[in-house]
Parts: sequence; structure tokens; C-alpha cells
Amino acid sequence: MSKPRIIEPRQETPSPGTRSQATSTHLPESVVSEQVQRLKIIAGVAAGLWGYGLVMDGLVRPATVGVAIPPANIAIEIASMVLAAMMFLYIRLRRCPSEKKINVGLAFIVANAVAVALLNTWDHAVTQQSLGLLSWNTVTILVSAMIMPATPRKMLVASLIAATTDPLAVWVAHLRGLPTPTAIETLVLFMPNYACAAVATLPATILLRLGRRLRQAQELGSYHLIELLGRGGMGEVWRARHQLLKREAAIKLVRPELLGARLESEAQEMLVRFEREAQATAALTSPHTIRVFDFGITADQTFFYVMELLEGRDLESLVRESGPLPVERALFLLRQAASSLAEAHVRGLVHRDITPANIYVCRMGLEYDFVKVLDFGLVTASDRSMEHTLLTGVHTTAGTPAFMAPEIVLEGDVDERADVYSLGCVAYYLLTGQNVFDGDTPMKMFVQHLHTPAMAPSDRAELPIPAEVDALVLACLEKNPELRPQNATELLRMIDECRTGQSWGPGAARAWWEEHLVDLAEPAPLVH
Repeated sequence: MSKPRIIEPRQETPSPGTRSQATSTHLPESVVSEQVQRLKIIAGVAAGLWGYGLVMDGLVRPATVGVAIPPANIAIEIASMVLAAMMFLYIRLRRCPSEKKINVGLAFIVANAVAVALLNTWDHAVTQQSLGLLSWNTVTILVSAMIMPATPRKMLVASLIAATTDPLAVWVAHLRGLPTPTAIETLVLFMPNYACAAVATLPATILLRLGRRLRQAQELGSYHLIELLGRGGMGEVWRARHQLLKREAAIKLVRPELLGARLESEAQEMLVRFEREAQATAALTSPHTIRVFDFGITADQTFFYVMELLEGRDLESLVRESGPLPVERALFLLRQAASSLAEAHVRGLVHRDITPANIYVCRMGLEYDFVKVLDFGLVTASDRSMEHTLLTGVHTTAGTPAFMAPEIVLEGDVDERADVYSLGCVAYYLLTGQNVFDGDTPMKMFVQHLHTPAMAPSDRAELPIPAEVDALVLACLEKNPELRPQNATELLRMIDECRTGQSWGPGAARAWWEEHLVDLAEPAPLVH
């Protein structure tokens, strides 16, 4: 069998005539948004500092020292404080591309530099004191370089302009007749400004490189990772988008070391197994089985599945949020799950980890309460060497204790009837909101699965449960596999024979979604 192909990251190519924010700054949108928020904080701090200077120059210094500050300086401080406050509100309230906010931020930095330069040179006494000191514009340039997510070229241009405001202000003071240094002396005095302007390109360059690496790390084949949806012991699940089709998908990332691979040979064995499981899952065509679009291995040996993105709840969350389900709805959902398993069983495949968390109820198009079975860590019923799958990892017992068939606990022969037992446990959970057996350790649960008879769901449920449904669930929970429904197809027939489940349909499902899951009840807008 051929090895799974390596998916190398690639850069997204923008369509002709477009120039997205990400491509113009070479930074992921998440990074740019975070930096823009920091720019908002800087604008707020600047407004506070200008306000502090205004109070000191307008009230404190005249009252305590008897120094009168020229009205022009007061006007500059007021204008600068107002400008900083406007910048803060612009970033916070204005809805526009981040790149536009970055450009406005660069202009704001230059405007602050102009204000600082004018304060340094407008008054004769202040000019004589300030020209021998390091200009505050050096601080303005360096702080801006660390905050602003601009390209090195833009940062250099803005920093050079900001650095030049001090010499220009000296020239303006000379035109006004104030005593000023010569041109050469002025350049020497403000050489630190230009040194800081050159240094300002370094943070921008570093941020650019880190952003490029982050974008590459977020791209798998034709998919770009957008948002982390969940993290577990086996890896992570991300919301992703196909870069050309603009179709959203879910990508599961799994690293070999998380599955227990300690040697190179074990990792290579997992690669082959990973390919087989992905191909087997993709070959299943039931609409109630999660669709696999693609799979592969990144350059750092991370496995990934690309699957359809589902909008809804897994059954564990559904029961936890809404309580036990009415009998008719529980059977409606179970029938769909059994339909998915029936196809796998016909193909000689066993799921081995049917749990409420691995069964998802969602909206598909205009259909509601549409079930999808997830995480097919498939093995063939005849392949006794496949004791472990990528679903569970190496050196562990396959399955989840609360939903594990006795034969899996005993590590004996496992076939389709193990899935039937697990689905019976799921049915019990849906009807009662409780597991079949409650043990505070996995070992206690294992012992109960092996030896303790299950109570009828009706004995533990808040809602009434007909005898025929009790019989159906208890048949699935037989300890002896020979006494259970022999596969999901037989279980489907038994569910269809339960008249109770025929009263729940599309109308009831839609009404429930519109009342309880309003945000998911309507199709999402198209992605452009």
C-alpha cells in the first residue's frame, strides 16, 4: 500500500483585482486584529498623557512655579489630546478593514511627532531647554515600531517623517526669528531620531517573518485554518476554509506522539493505518456518515482529516443542555445513526467507539435533526490484528468505558454486535439522561458491563417509555452477543417496528430548532 501523501503548505493566491488585508501585510488576520487592538490602547494612553501635560502646563505649573505657558503650547496639547481620543474611538467603533486602520494609525503617529516637535520649539525658553535633550519623538518612533503591524517599508517611511519633524520645527522656529542651532548642529542633535527610525524596521521585519510562518503553519493543502473548535487528548479540530472554493470544513489534526508512537517504526505503521482508515471512511456513502473530503500528512508528520463542517450539537451536549429526549425523538435520531452503521457493517467494518459525543445532530440544508456519525476509527470484523486504531491510539483499550461492549472489555473477538451494544447504551442515555452503569472508575464500569444486568430505561426515566422501547434497548444491551440484534440492519428493522417513533418528523424537528437553537436554525450566508 502506498504511503499517505505529504501536504506541503502553500501561500494563498489572491484573485485578480483584489488585494486582501492578509496579503498586503503578509500577516494573518488574527495577528493584525490583535495588533490593531493594541494600537487602540496606545491611542487611549496618548490621550491620557496629553491630558496630563495639559493639566500640568495649564494649571499646576503656573500655580506652583509661576511659569506661564504660552497659549500656543496649550492649544497644541488640547489638539493632540482630542486627536488621540478621536483615534481611540475610530479604532473601537469604525467598521473597516484592518489595513485602513493601520494606515490611519501611521498618520496618527506622524501627527503626534509634529505636535511633540512644535512643543519643543515654539517658545524661546522651552526651545533652549529642549534642544539639548533627547526628543520624545525617539520614544514615539520606537513604541510605534513595536505596536504597528505595518510592513517594514511603511514603517520606515512613517518613522523617517516622524524623525524629520524635529529638524523641520527648528527650521520653522528659525523663520519666526527665534535663536536656533545651525543646520549641521540640528542634524547632529536629532541624529538619535534617525537612528531610531532605522531600528524601527527591525520589529516590523520580525513580525512579518513570524506572520509568514504562522500563515504557512495554518495552511494545509488547499485549506486555511481559521478557528480552533476544540482540543482533546488525540489532537485538535479546526474550522478551515478551502482557499479556492471558499467552502468551510473541519480539520482534525493528530500528531503521532499523541497516539503513543514512540519509535519511527510505530509512526510509519500509523501512517499506513491512517491512510486505510481515511479511505474506508471516505468510501462510506450513507448521508448519516461524516463526509471526508481529504486527508494527508504535513511536513512535520501531523495527520489531518478534512471533513464536512457541521452546525449543531453532539448528543452528549444535547442531553446535557436540554435533558432526556422524548421517546419519539430519541428513536428518530437512533434510526439515522443505525443507518450509518448498517452500511459500515455491510462492508464488514466496525466503528468500535459509538458514544453520544460521536453522534452529531445538525441542520443539513433545510433538514433538521439530521444525524451524522463521527470518528470512524474503523477495523474489519475479520482483522483480529487490528486491536487499536488511530481513534484510540496504541497501548490503550479501544472504546469509551460507559459505552463499551463486554467483548471489548475482555479484548475478545469484536464484530458488528459491539456497535449494537454501544448504540443501545446511547439510546439509554438519550431516554434517561444517565449512563447504563454509573461507576466512579473505568474498572467498576467494566465489571458492571460484564456482570450486572441493565435496568429498564423506564425504571430510571422521567418521561414515560413504552414497553416496546424498553425491550428494544435491553435487547441491544444483552451481555451475550448472540442474543443481541446481529447488526445495525437488524436493529433498523426493530426501530421501524416501534410505532412510538413515527410521530416525530421534520415539522417537529424544525420547531424545536427554531425555539432552542435560533442561531443555527437558518442557513449561514454564503462565504465570498
